[in-house]
Amino acid sequence: MSSNYVLVSRFPLKNNIPGNTFSSLKNTESKRYYFCEEPGVNELLELRSFNDIKEISWVEEEIDSMFHNFADVLSADIRRELLKFVESPIDNKNDLPETQYIQLRHVEVPAHNYQQYRQWRDETIFNVVRDNKDKIESFEAFHSLISGVPGVMFISAFNGNKEAYKEPFTNARYQEIIQQAGDNYITGGNEGLYTRIYHAC
Repeated sequence: MSSNYVLVSRFPLKNNIPGNTFSSLKNTESKRYYFCEEPGVNELLELRSFNDIKEISWVEEEIDSMFHNFADVLSADIRRELLKFVESPIDNKNDLPETQYIQLRHVEVPAHNYQQYRQWRDETIFNVVRDNKDKIESFEAFHSLISGVPGVMFISAFNGNKEAYKEPFTNARYQEIIQQAGDNYITGGNEGLYTRIYHAC
């Protein structure tokens, strides 16, 4: 079962941080940690699940303390956004992914085109996802509720070979889908879309 809300926290890190720096961080059912694998992105990612938005206040002190606890290893401030669950072509059996890898896939869609985009993505992007359920453990669609970078966020969870996972999202069929999205549904064209892969801590 997918979380109703996911709080995404990005911790931008200085270079050459000792490996045991984050040994105090523990993955739980409602909290998962990942390191970014993208070149030039030195980042720790935290996902927190909430089924009711008021639950955020219950962990406010813990969330606030992380800025001070990790001040020595942060290269900038922590960036956070709150996502609200929308739908899922491959359901997650848990509140958060428990896989070796996740991929965040972001796109900003103009409000006037959003409902048409929802129908289009079900017939295109989600069909690619469903056709590759042997490579994808779960694929969830969220929309930003509070964010400095608003838009649609997909959280895709997978295990195993990264290249095998990425192939359906980089082949000719998918490139045509991306071109359709850039022409019709992405604010700022194709530059409004980004993807990042993270591995579990």
